[in-house]
Amino acid sequence: MPETEERTRRLLVVHHTPSPATAELLDAVLRGAADPEIDGVEVVRRAALAATASDLLAADAVVLGTPANIGYMSGALKHFFDTVYYVCADDTRGLPFGLYVHGNLGVEGAVRAVETVTGGLGWRRVAAHVEVTGAPAPADLDACVELGATLAATAMGLG
Repeated sequence: MPETEERTRRLLVVHHTPSPATAELLDAVLRGAADPEIDGVEVVRRAALAATASDLLAADAVVLGTPANIGYMSGALKHFFDTVYYVCADDTRGLPFGLYVHGNLGVEGAVRAVETVTGGLGWRRVAAHVEVTGAPAPADLDACVELGATLAATAMGLG
């Protein structure tokens, strides 16, 4: 009987990173996802305008990152959802996800918009959203590290 090879698990990080603040948050998520105790998880990083349905269908978990623009998620993340929604809706039900959002004033509208779309897709939130207003504080970066680690561990099958 041939040996079965375990497939590599995949964490997809879909982000729109137009500012130094969102770049800090993304870097923290990626640090968490690369935790050496989490083995066998490939972290695939895609800009929201470049992420595809194929990327999503290959993912075992996803982290979404967006600025809050005029009370909404970024147009880039909205574009990602627009291109994958009907293509992937049936095949990604139950997909574990996490979210980080940065805004200069408020992030509530962006969070609500992402929750509406992920709810329609039937995705499963497995970590608290990281909501950051203004310059990221050390606690915000720590929360993003934890978010990345939690989603990577979930992709690995531990969550």
